[in-house]
Amino acid sequence: MKQIFIDVETTGLTHWQHAIHQISGTIYIDNVLTDTFDYKVKPHETSKVEQAALDLGGLKLETIYAYPHRTIVYPELIALLEKNCSKNDPKDNYFFCAYNAHFDNAFLKAFFKQCNDTTFDSWFWSNTIDVMVLAAEYLKDVRHEMPNFKLKTVANKLGITVDENKLHDSLYDIQLTKKVYDIISKTK
Repeated sequence: MKQIFIDVETTGLTHWQHAIHQISGTIYIDNVLTDTFDYKVKPHETSKVEQAALDLGGLKLETIYAYPHRTIVYPELIALLEKNCSKNDPKDNYFFCAYNAHFDNAFLKAFFKQCNDTTFDSWFWSNTIDVMVLAAEYLKDVRHEMPNFKLKTVANKLGITVDENKLHDSLYDIQLTKKVYDIISKTK
């Protein structure tokens, strides 16, 4: 089984208007960590940038515009995906795992399109593993006690220590997501 836990940080909330500026994740093959990645990427030239989105991570506009261009980051990401998977084999795909997976999935798919690549669906099974949905089932009896269902809140409820200064860094967030997943799925 191949799982890729992915988190993206973006310039806003809509994948058709905003863009990725950080892509991070971990790859597990048969529940063994094989790779960790953390790419900073200059947002697409035509995308909108919401200052509120940057404020979440304590970032400035000039910082994200100094990140490497997608033409540098994208080939590195593809090389990493190819290391453990063959996009030409329909039985060889990654499970796309994320917290609020449809958000990350939509933005990463848009990133592929911005790189003139239509093979996104060749890398990942169509059914994502949404850790937020799994956590909702796991915490359904105590959900009413929680002020919201953000990753930080869920992690705290599960007894995971959260470093609030690191939240909204996609590498930290995906590591936190994996800890939540391990508890609710009893993987570890």
